[in-house]
Amino acid sequence: MKRSSLNLAIAGILVVALLAAAQALSPIRCTQAGLIPETFADIAEKDSPAVVNIFTERMVKGRERIREFFGPMPFGPRDPFKEFFEKFFGDIPKHFKQRSLGSGFIIDPKGLVITNNHVIEGADKIKVKLAGGKEYRAEVKGRDPKTDLALLQIKGQGPFPYLTLGDSDAIRVGDWVVAVGNPFGLGHTVTQGIISAKGRVIGAGPYDNFLQTDAAINPGNSGGPLINLKGEVVGINTAIVATGQGIGFAIPSNLAKTIIPQLEEKGKVTRGMLGVLVQTVTPELAKSFGLAEPRGALVAEVNPGSPAEKAGIKRGDIIVDFNGTPIKEMNELPRLVAATPPGTRVTVTVLRDGKEKTFSLTVTELKEERQARGPEERGEESTVGLMVEDLTPELARRFGLKERRGVVVMRVVPGSSAMEAGIRPGDVILEFNGRKVTSVGQFQRLLRQQPRGSYVRLLIRRAGHTLYISLEIPKE
Repeated sequence: MKRSSLNLAIAGILVVALLAAAQALSPIRCTQAGLIPETFADIAEKDSPAVVNIFTERMVKGRERIREFFGPMPFGPRDPFKEFFEKFFGDIPKHFKQRSLGSGFIIDPKGLVITNNHVIEGADKIKVKLAGGKEYRAEVKGRDPKTDLALLQIKGQGPFPYLTLGDSDAIRVGDWVVAVGNPFGLGHTVTQGIISAKGRVIGAGPYDNFLQTDAAINPGNSGGPLINLKGEVVGINTAIVATGQGIGFAIPSNLAKTIIPQLEEKGKVTRGMLGVLVQTVTPELAKSFGLAEPRGALVAEVNPGSPAEKAGIKRGDIIVDFNGTPIKEMNELPRLVAATPPGTRVTVTVLRDGKEKTFSLTVTELKEERQARGPEERGEESTVGLMVEDLTPELARRFGLKERRGVVVMRVVPGSSAMEAGIRPGDVILEFNGRKVTSVGQFQRLLRQQPRGSYVRLLIRRAGHTLYISLEIPKE
């Protein structure tokens, strides 16, 4: 046999041996290419015993629900309609049991269970059922509504089967995942799919950072695990798009890793705070600040007495770095700050007047870290479309404003640039491109001075809070 043929034969044997070894070591069997799973049965068999079905029960006061339906009674305790309610609704039980279903999974042999907060919120009784059919009572160890995570303790003798939390940062878009849960009360159902996207913000809370998957997730799956091909949990199934197909969301396991120890130890989560209200830097706002592209988190308001105010951070600053981590977009900042233990000394870098400035401050415990919503998408219109008046005491009372001076928006013309920018009647215009606005005349002069097709930055006060809005000056 020629040497080249011998080398090829040896190489072929090595490839076959390596494939066989990979199959032996992998939790699932793969096709010869090693890319497409042949079966998910191994994962289902190995991990399902640690997945639990959660049954909750709470008492609801029937008569209170009737009153809630009809609204509060205006006559107080001497309600002349009391006899009417007693006569026509007297047969309705005063109290009844409300039951709900969900999923969870054990993460410790002593019986700690991760699930969603919304699965167990308000429950008087909680019961978990394992794959083998055994049922146990459980109690809430801790919960965190902001991330929709909860930790339960099974009231029973261990050890229990458990799952390991994997590295959700390492999972890639397109990677295979398996979901196990209790959809529609059908216990221990397994579905498969891929990671469709990462870092999704769906408006569920201030720390949104969901994994999106097309693995089937249905009502009852909430709290169940999303598992990678190593058999590790990379996400906690949480939300679905009711009108969509193949769109589900899971809390990343790395976020859960930062939450669970605090829930076990203290029953709640302590978060860090800067004391700023931030908003998205849109392309239009980026232009008004002289940025080549949107980046960072725009400071719309600084809370009095907060670490940010004491350090010298001001409204209009754009935070571009937090303690060495670049801030590419606004939603990254609240997550980083929240994960910082109170009392930690950090550095914050901002853009101010086109230059970077770095501040040192001590993060305090979160009391109320708020987040402004940016304006909606904008289009090019033929007019700015704002009708404004000088703020008078009468207008202040009409709109419920505390301000006594300034310019208030009376009307926004439908289809105008102002409407597309998200400006509303009752908004008080405080600044125009950083200049304080004190009268209608001044505001109109500033508008006339702007080039056609440019963007101006308005600072407005709405419902007691300040917000930056970028307004386009129409080209025609």
